[in-house]
Amino acid sequence: QVQLVESGGGLVQAGGSLRLSCAASGRTFSTSAMGWFRQAPGKEREFVATISGNGGSTDYADSVKGRFTISRDNDKNTVHLQMNSLKPEDTAVYHCATKKTGLLGVRFRVPDYDNWGQGTQVTVTS
Repeated sequence: QVQLVESGGGLVQAGGSLRLSCAASGRTFSTSAMGWFRQAPGKEREFVATISGNGGSTDYADSVKGRFTISRDNDKNTVHLQMNSLKPEDTAVYHCATKKTGLLGVRFRVPDYDNWGQGTQVTVTS
């Protein structure tokens, strides 16, 4: 089992940047694809970005493509989400999670992930 803890959220103005971190425990971390999801008030949790187990492949939601970058450091058991050019519509609680064991290919849906972290709040003001 993997335990995940997110950090790095905060309050920023539109156009600013934040770097989120997701710290993982467990020796199987390096074999697991990871995802970032977000949930805004009154909306369902939605896909943001995912990265393969070795960090070689990444995918992004259209809404964040070109602004956000997902990365990982398996030696430190950590995944990051660099968020640039932030917009008020990026305001949400951001969660990281592992792709479920046995699922093949890139996954973009909440049910495809488990070991959810507690989330970190990102608020972008105009």
